[in-house]
Amino acid sequence: QAHVAQSGGGSVQPGGSLTLSCVVSGVPSGLNCYGWFRQAPGKEREGIAIIYGIWDSRWYADSVAGRFAISRDDAKNTVSLQMNSLQADDTAMYYCAADPGDGYCDTARPFDYWGQGTQVTVSS
Repeated sequence: QAHVAQSGGGSVQPGGSLTLSCVVSGVPSGLNCYGWFRQAPGKEREGIAIIYGIWDSRWYADSVAGRFAISRDDAKNTVSLQMNSLQADDTAMYYCAADPGDGYCDTARPFDYWGQGTQVTVSS
């Protein structure tokens, strides 16, 4: 059975860093697309990062571009999100997602697999 084990998160001060990771098991290796999403209280879920395709094409939301970096290890069905220069506005629940579908991938894709979410809190 498919299982997404999400790790990372926590509480940091502004300017700090965190790394989030997800390992997808019970599925074929080499998932085409991974995404990271976040949702703050009272707000809609926001797609913030995408990595897909054989060339590891990447996309970032303007809100995190230059501060966050998405990466993947296809051999391990793992995706990570390195978050630097964290700000209070980054406080949210963060979710990873993965999908085997070929071709272009964006945050609107109906991802097959989702992590359980982890809280990131940035405060002083």
